Amino acid sequence: MNNVLNKILETKKIEISASKVILPKSTLDDQIAQISDERDFVKAIQIKQEVNLSSVIAEIKKASPSKGIIREDFDPKEIAKSYEEGGASCLSVLTDVQYFQGSPHYIKDVKKVCQLPVLRKDFIIDPYQIFESKALGADCILLIVAALDLSQLKEFESIAHSLGMSVLVESHDEKELELALRLSTPLVGINNRNLKTFDVTLQTTIDLVTQIPAGKIPITESGIFDRKDVRLMNEHGIFTFLVGEAFMRDENPGQSLKALLKK
Repeated sequence: MNNVLNKILETKKIEISASKVILPKSTLDDQIAQISDERDFVKAIQIKQEVNLSSVIAEIKKASPSKGIIREDFDPKEIAKSYEEGGASCLSVLTDVQYFQGSPHYIKDVKKVCQLPVLRKDFIIDPYQIFESKALGADCILLIVAALDLSQLKEFESIAHSLGMSVLVESHDEKELELALRLSTPLVGINNRNLKTFDVTLQTTIDLVTQIPAGKIPITESGIFDRKDVRLMNEHGIFTFLVGEAFMRDENPGQSLKALLKK
């Protein structure tokens, strides 16, 4: 997976260079000035967190490098509406084109049809992408510790916050978590996927969550498929989940989400 990640990041550099020519930052600034539909991503999670109710960041994802096509019948707008009806707190929208068959335009599309805050799920490695995310209408961006150093993490978080966006910082192991906790964002993601073996185990979250201080919101990512997984996480004080594949494989993603949250 490290090789896959490196390959994705190299591709991303090429894409960003092209985007800067097609859509200069000055144009992004003009578009950002027109943004009016801003939604509080953190608050949407905190509302449930405060009463120990599980909240789900429901992911819209067509494919992945490891699984290939996950959902053939892929309509982001219909999926977003289904998620909102199913009780999602927020949306995560994959915008990487080459490796996940996403599109940046999906963010605008889903915000037209639902009221949920939206995370832009992509590989952020350049400040340009943060301004681009805001111009697209994203309410939150993902920062992946495995792809950035501490100075970049802090710089990118500062830019996002200055634009009124939330930040979800994602770690995969203890070393990455230590860096993640040096940011000010309350949203701390633990990805249960091992970047070297690609194996997924919820034990990763269980082992690391004890290191997350009060005031932060631990978010478990990958490997959540049914109610027993949710109950296991709840028992360890985790009430926020980023879930994609389990829903994408269901004919009705919203119903699948509702079943996951059912007491």
